[in-house]
Amino acid sequence: MSDSAALAGTQPDQRPSFGERIRRFYSRSEAMRGYTLLSPTLLVMATMLCIPFGIMVLMSFWTQSGFDISTTFSLDNYVSVAEKPIFQALLIRSLIISGFCAVATVLISYPMAYYVAFHVHRRKLLWIILMTLPFWTSYLLRVFAWKVILGFNGVLNTGLMSVGLIEQPLEFLIYSPTAVVITLAHAWAAFAILPIYVSLEKIDRSLLEAAADLGDGPVRSFFRVTLPLSLPGVIAAMLLIFIPTVGDYVTPALVGGPDGLMMANLIQAMFGKMNNWPLGSALAVSMMIIVTLIALVYVWITRKLVGRIA
Repeated sequence: MSDSAALAGTQPDQRPSFGERIRRFYSRSEAMRGYTLLSPTLLVMATMLCIPFGIMVLMSFWTQSGFDISTTFSLDNYVSVAEKPIFQALLIRSLIISGFCAVATVLISYPMAYYVAFHVHRRKLLWIILMTLPFWTSYLLRVFAWKVILGFNGVLNTGLMSVGLIEQPLEFLIYSPTAVVITLAHAWAAFAILPIYVSLEKIDRSLLEAAADLGDGPVRSFFRVTLPLSLPGVIAAMLLIFIPTVGDYVTPALVGGPDGLMMANLIQAMFGKMNNWPLGSALAVSMMIIVTLIALVYVWITRKLVGRIA
């Protein structure tokens, strides 16, 4: 007790200072410590993502005539997106190609993840690194490599003709939606392998032993135990592949040809040769909204299915 407080016959103020209360709250709140760790990333996202996205949304309500941009609020761009058949056709094609790509990627990734999770008992990290080794190269180099493989005089056509299986090069292999699906499936395979592998690795092996004790064979045990328990990884992989590939424009431009062009190619043209940024912004915003709705419906349906299986 201080001398002044003793002389006054009163107790000193025991209330903690504002800084002390903040320190105590910070030390007690685990969530606040987590947000603090995330703050640099959140700051970069707010600066590099949210601000440009807000500008794009704002611009989508503007109109352009020639080189003149009118900043008057208008829904004309969205009306054009909804009414013009070319936009709808490209959007539907983009969704179909990305859907096939997501399914194909999961189908080729699941066996690899399954093998590493269940049949590799030593040096798993090395196996995972080896699976991702092709992705250490440039994305463009991988796309050009597929042009060499799928081209009219490429590795695949030349090999099939040399063994007598075909007489003419298979034209659908390059500059087609098939080429886009094949190239995207390979380009994004690593992003599907990792979540599937994690979900497979977390499966309790005693459940598989119990299924075997109850008379299930390997196939029946897989469909009754392994596959249902690995569905969270499969669902995550499908979303990780579907969402970004809808907006991919490099692969369709290089191997898609006229029949393989997607909505992102049109958006890129709107910001380039066609020089209509407001309409390009409306196309981009419309596509993001539709993809978000599809993803939400997909998650809702898969949760229902997983809940029933569980």
